[in-house]
Amino acid sequence: MSPLDRIANVSILKQHEVDKLYKVENKPALSSSEQLCFLVRPRIKNMRYIASLVNADKLAGRTRKYKVIFSPQKFYACEMVLEEEGIYGDVSCDEWAFSLLPLDVDLLSMELPEFFRDYFLEGDQRWINTVAQALHLLSTLYGPFPNCYGIGRCAKMAYELWRNLEEEEDGETKGRRPEIGHIFLLDRDVDFVTALCSQVVYEGLVDDTFRIKCGSVDFGPEVTSCDKSLKVLLNAEDKVFNEIRNEHFSNVFGFLSQKARNLQAQYDRRRGMDIKQMKNFVSQELKGLKQEHRLLSLHIGACESIMKKKTKQDFQELIKTEHALLEGFNIRESTSYIEEHIDRQVSPIESLRLMCLLSITENGLIPKDYRSLKTQYLQSYGPEHLLTFSNLRRAGLLTEQAPGDTLTAVESKVSKLVTDKAAGKITDAFSSLAKRSNFRAISKKLNLIPRVDGEYDLKVPRDMAYVFSGAYVPLSCRIIEQVLERRSWQGLDEVVRLLNCSDFAFTDMTKEDKASSESLRLILVVFLGGCTFSEISALRFLGREKGYRFIFLTTAVTNSARLMEAMSEVKA
Repeated sequence: MSPLDRIANVSILKQHEVDKLYKVENKPALSSSEQLCFLVRPRIKNMRYIASLVNADKLAGRTRKYKVIFSPQKFYACEMVLEEEGIYGDVSCDEWAFSLLPLDVDLLSMELPEFFRDYFLEGDQRWINTVAQALHLLSTLYGPFPNCYGIGRCAKMAYELWRNLEEEEDGETKGRRPEIGHIFLLDRDVDFVTALCSQVVYEGLVDDTFRIKCGSVDFGPEVTSCDKSLKVLLNAEDKVFNEIRNEHFSNVFGFLSQKARNLQAQYDRRRGMDIKQMKNFVSQELKGLKQEHRLLSLHIGACESIMKKKTKQDFQELIKTEHALLEGFNIRESTSYIEEHIDRQVSPIESLRLMCLLSITENGLIPKDYRSLKTQYLQSYGPEHLLTFSNLRRAGLLTEQAPGDTLTAVESKVSKLVTDKAAGKITDAFSSLAKRSNFRAISKKLNLIPRVDGEYDLKVPRDMAYVFSGAYVPLSCRIIEQVLERRSWQGLDEVVRLLNCSDFAFTDMTKEDKASSESLRLILVVFLGGCTFSEISALRFLGREKGYRFIFLTTAVTNSARLMEAMSEVKA
């Protein structure tokens, strides 16, 4: 519904003779129209819904026209279901290849939130073709990409599919001047840590607190200070928001109060004006000032609301625990903080997130801690969460260290000779090793935890770590920075090995001679499985520092809560 609203809202649809909009859910649509059109994701449960509706009409002896439009692509399995249900002949099918929605001047979203769960949990590769199609569309619009870097299994597959599409239509981009110099393809599972941390840049906090959906946010009465909610579009056109979106939250209030004073001064100018100046003021400036005033009061309201919510949660304490986990200090204290979080039933999603953060930064939990935290969680929030734990384990987000994790190669060879039973145990140990996160080692290699002498000044950030209060540089952003510096993965072999991606880190350097120096400063970063506003802010900062301009393409904008909900089997 949200992406459609960005393109054609209800009034536009009404102008084109759409009588009524219904949400596809498990209840009959009581419509008297002669034609029904279903705009759906290619999901089997949606097909069953459509079938039950058409069959109910048949039973009642109604005849109408039905059209099913699949977006972003049509899958054979869905047509099979329509055939099984006996309605394939009654409906006409079409597809709407809607794969890129511009949310902002530098952000494109594919609006596929299901990509994360489908691929990283179920291993379902169907959306990779959609990604390849989107990349193909971009390269036909902006010429070939001279330098392509990727890391992760999904990135590799998307890249190969896209290359195949390019080869099939070779003539189209031949001889075109490239407008985008570099493209990065990154899998979300290369860096789960960044996505699991609490966000502290303004845009990230607004997303964590109010949920930004498709570039707009619903501010409730507590923000608008009237009794109704207001839908606000958050992008570069909102002048106030554009100046604070990438700022650390601690700077935002100061900025907004300064802005309010400036605004007041501009209003006050009208006191000494004569009639002609007054006329000019009203016709040219007043409208803009009023608009800015409205936005200013909204963002101040949002800040106050965030502050209220965060003090209720004791945000400082939470951030302190996260930083301790990232640095690997006071693990026992952090574990007891998480236990307290669970016992006080603060929030099932938050508790899961902290457990996952502990697991990934520590290379899996020691069996005793794993069992104890899991038991406490299930007792506190209910046994229906059991399946969620199985999902998190499969995705490598919450794992238990196997007792064989410390075996040396020699020991394993010896015990292989001893008995088959032991060999079985050892292969188990090694299969659990495949999912190891190695976060500590990667963090050392890439210097993700900056050494700070004295206070970290958040007003004048010195590196990308400011997006996490100076405690941690997002891993995904550091990888991009390093590869850009080296123009390849050379020298990063050890990091790539620790990320378990040695077969899936690739560089494709085609001819650069046609690329202008301007296009080489333009970089497209593709996040497969979602990207957070913190990462976007960090890369915007890197761009300003190094003279690059980043454009982001993501399967969807995500945050820690969305990741956990995607893995959860308990519907909120």
